[in-house]
Amino acid sequence: MPMAEPTSRLSATASPPAGRVALACRAVSTAAERAAHFRIRRQVFVAEQGLFSGRGGDRDAHDDDPATIHVVGLADGVICGTVRLYPRPGVPGRWKGDRLAVLPGHRHHGLGAPLVRFAVATAGSRGGQEMEAYIQPANVTFFEWLGWRRIGGLVGYAGIPHQLMLIGLGTPP
Repeated sequence: MPMAEPTSRLSATASPPAGRVALACRAVSTAAERAAHFRIRRQVFVAEQGLFSGRGGDRDAHDDDPATIHVVGLADGVICGTVRLYPRPGVPGRWKGDRLAVLPGHRHHGLGAPLVRFAVATAGSRGGQEMEAYIQPANVTFFEWLGWRRIGGLVGYAGIPHQLMLIGLGTPP
């Protein structure tokens, strides 16, 4: 199946306007990118947010599943963001996106939206019909802005409240 192409706010040949940063996303393709992906997740979820600390980190069985796609986000060529996506076992057509993280010093660049859009486009290009994600309450409005919808109320996920959200994969957000 085709892989979604890297996304960018700017064309690959254009220079960003003064003060703007070139943003891009791509599926991990090297050991170094995979290591950076896990390092960022650990820094954001374990060190910064204190999540997953009781289980030895944020890694789980999905990380070793060949169907899982690990994604890196870059700002001016520097890997500073991640997201992971995979088909939901036992739920045909549904994909899950999780572990969306951007390093604190890079959050002002706007890399979160390209990472989410890349995940949605990639799942759609692989035959997905919808994607789910558990979103921390502070980020729900951001996901709604990207076209996601709330499902039910807040639930416990990773030890803190999250909102289950869905998006259809038939059309881009």
